[in-house]
Amino acid sequence: MKVMIRKDSKGALTAYVPKKDLEEPIVSMASPQMWGGLVTLANGWRLELPEMAADTTLPITVEARRLADVED
Repeated sequence: MKVMIRKDSKGALTAYVPKKDLEEPIVSMASPQMWGGLVTLANGWRLELPEMAADTTLPITVEARRLADVED
């Protein structure tokens, strides 16, 4: 799915999914490097982001994969 990653006015990372008209803050990253790893949105969605250079400028639209929600 297409996801736009950007920094808001306070410097926090957010993800916007146009198809769902959903904008949520990124609350955690599975690794220190966001690109090529997993991020978790405030609504609980987990997204796998593509590999990109660490100095990639924002905002950027990428093709991300939503991982299935896990039952605890």
